Amino acid sequence: MIPCAAATSRSRSWRRVSSIPRERASMSSLRERSGLEALIKPGRHGRGTGAPGVTLRLFPPRALATVIARKGGLDAATAAIKARFGVDPPATPARTSNGSTAFIWSGPGHWLASSDVETPAAFEASLREAVGSAASVIDQSAGRSIVRLSGPDARAVLAKMLPLDLHASVFPVGGAASSLAGHIGVQLWLLDATPAFEIAVMRSYAPTLWRLLVDSSAEFGVDVV
Repeated sequence: MIPCAAATSRSRSWRRVSSIPRERASMSSLRERSGLEALIKPGRHGRGTGAPGVTLRLFPPRALATVIARKGGLDAATAAIKARFGVDPPATPARTSNGSTAFIWSGPGHWLASSDVETPAAFEASLREAVGSAASVIDQSAGRSIVRLSGPDARAVLAKMLPLDLHASVFPVGGAASSLAGHIGVQLWLLDATPAFEIAVMRSYAPTLWRLLVDSSAEFGVDVV
């Protein structure tokens, strides 16, 4: 017997109906979930005797944006940023800050800007209003993770991972650089003489960077907070 068209149509469009309740997740909640959170185990790791050589901490998301001067707009963008935020955006690999807003050199006329007090949307709008047509502003808040590594052995830990000279005479407080940690592109800067480094990485690579940092810190003893 040849099946009728209606039966054939029904069979092709048939779907299994599940009785198991499904959780509905918003896009914002999905973006907040990361494989990195599952890796963070607070407490002492590696060498267990003596004081820890380093402390490792993942920062909550903060307002981040790239600012890229357009052709012929470098002087205007620099002046606008200084007028609006009271910060001279650096012309060399460095970080400048007014205490709550910072600009980290990423290349000629190119900075990573961060704010500890504004929301990502408000910070992006503030930057756009300041630079106008002199520069492009791109929000990076959901795209990057920032890790802080501090303690007396922080330079030794990073020296195992990065092809950089991190000696205090070469990489002073306020210094910044872009480099590779293994195959991962990172941007780092030195906050103070503890020494305390902050490392920015694309969020999808953050779990791999975290493992590298914990493994490289093990011989010194690391406190994860």
